[in-house]
Amino acid sequence: MQPTRRVAILGGVRIPFCRNNTAYHDVGNLGMSIKALGALVEKFKLHGEVLGEVALGAVLKHSSDWNLGREAALSSGLSPLTPGITMQRACGTGLDTVVDVANKIALGQIEAGVGGGSDTTSDVPIVVGKRLRRRLLDANMAKTFGQRLKAFKGFKFRELKPEFPGVGEPRTGKSMGEHCEMMAKEWQIPREAQDQLAMESHKKAAAAYERGFYTDLVAPFRGLERDNILRPDTSLEKLATLKPAFDKTSGQGTLTAGNSTPLTDGASVALLASEEWAAARNLEVQAYLVDAQVAAVDFVHGEGLLMAPCWAVHTLLKRNNLTLQDFDFYEIHEAFAAQVLCTLKAWEDEEFCKTRLGADKALGSIDRSKLNVVGSSLALGHPFAATGARIVATAAKLLKEKGRGRVLISICTAGGMGVAAIVER
Repeated sequence: MQPTRRVAILGGVRIPFCRNNTAYHDVGNLGMSIKALGALVEKFKLHGEVLGEVALGAVLKHSSDWNLGREAALSSGLSPLTPGITMQRACGTGLDTVVDVANKIALGQIEAGVGGGSDTTSDVPIVVGKRLRRRLLDANMAKTFGQRLKAFKGFKFRELKPEFPGVGEPRTGKSMGEHCEMMAKEWQIPREAQDQLAMESHKKAAAAYERGFYTDLVAPFRGLERDNILRPDTSLEKLATLKPAFDKTSGQGTLTAGNSTPLTDGASVALLASEEWAAARNLEVQAYLVDAQVAAVDFVHGEGLLMAPCWAVHTLLKRNNLTLQDFDFYEIHEAFAAQVLCTLKAWEDEEFCKTRLGADKALGSIDRSKLNVVGSSLALGHPFAATGARIVATAAKLLKEKGRGRVLISICTAGGMGVAAIVER
């Protein structure tokens, strides 16, 4: 096995993210993935290229999308000799696919690859109930007409009721928003602070679009040239009128549709390679993926469901001999404004950092002017598996513009997990 080598991020592309049941309501994960991957092939002139891997994922996908990565690769313009893999780690999927490709490049197993993902909440998999499913399977295995009839003996019409994808954590029954509401109460994050962060996300994203930051990162699709979630004219006054979305009865709810990410459809991909592969094709290296870390928390027994990035970041910083302040940009995924604010407050809390992270002292505060400087998920949207590659491409371009620097990436996920990464130039 070869010694590890630097992993170059050459850039990325995505289709505009949009609210569910709008522009992409009939496209599905495969269609969106093909469009995003095809746009990457066009952007970097990869027609007919054999890449070492295309790693894609989706959180909500039909059983027919079991080979999503390979099928998208076959329709992208890449050589059919390019392999594909399908992965999933809830909202961390897109970043995990990038890290998987990067690790293979670092070890010399491949020279170049693509990581990314897609998600749709418009075309969700709806299945028949367990009882009817068993009947259908038994009927399919039956060898005679009589045996097929027997499979439906005692059939009741209520068995026709479909099952929709679950929105709650299987071990608690609570949705991600309900868990985050609990976190907001524990860390005493006021509604006003959440609305402020949401408004800033929209303003920053709108400004980034106006100055052309997203021009080469977003490929037009289905009549959209930018995310249809973005609201440049949002204000604290408008956000204040929204009712609590998850805690509707106690009078203490602070999470609303305005300071939480909406249900979103979209796809995003990023291209990574060895320096030699990039140089041979005259492709500019925008930045390097330096390291990554995954962590998990015991949310069933009281830890905040979306607090795992605190642990992932602490481990990552310690391994790389860095402090939380050693970064030029912070790309912290805005699943909910409250999640970001809870994370920032936890890093500032000495007791939390010492007793729960095992740190010597508090990780400290960050310069908030460096946080999500071109907007994030609250303004752009959050197609679960697409967010990671969007953030990686954003981080790389920010460093390209600056000419040097370091970005900290942090993404919370369902199941009490978190994924973090460091990008440098």
